[in-house]
Amino acid sequence: MLLILLEALLAMLLLVGIVWWTMFSGRKGGEPPPEDKEEEKKKP
Repeated sequence: MLLILLEALLAMLLLVGIVWWTMFSGRKGGEPPPEDKEEEKKKP
């Protein structure tokens, strides 16, 4: 029974670690601002 609880705890920690890593390991300055498609069409 103890082994099952330890395994469940390890799986939960692994899941939280993966979610934390994917949420907070992005670009340092955040996402770049979106480019306007209309301005690109106006340029020659």
